[in-house]
Amino acid sequence: MARICELTGKGAIKGNHIWRSGKAKKKGGIGTHVTAITKRKFMPNLQRVKAVVNGEVRYVRVSAKALKQGLVTKAPKRTWKKGDETKKA
Repeated sequence: MARICELTGKGAIKGNHIWRSGKAKKKGGIGTHVTAITKRKFMPNLQRVKAVVNGEVRYVRVSAKALKQGLVTKAPKRTWKKGDETKKA
């Protein structure tokens, strides 16, 4: 499953992890030096949320930022209890 926000389209982005050695000059050393650079990925903070999409309730994977901005219409809490279903015929 792709790690992409279903509302904003936000996905993983590439970056680097920079390894440094040495002590900072401020702290009495001779300065830090880069010893290695390796690839890494920055993943979006995806949450699985029950939301109303096109009039129906379904689970969507959206970023936490989209939730904070109010882009998601959350599904209403259910009022019926398990076992109390009334048959409509």
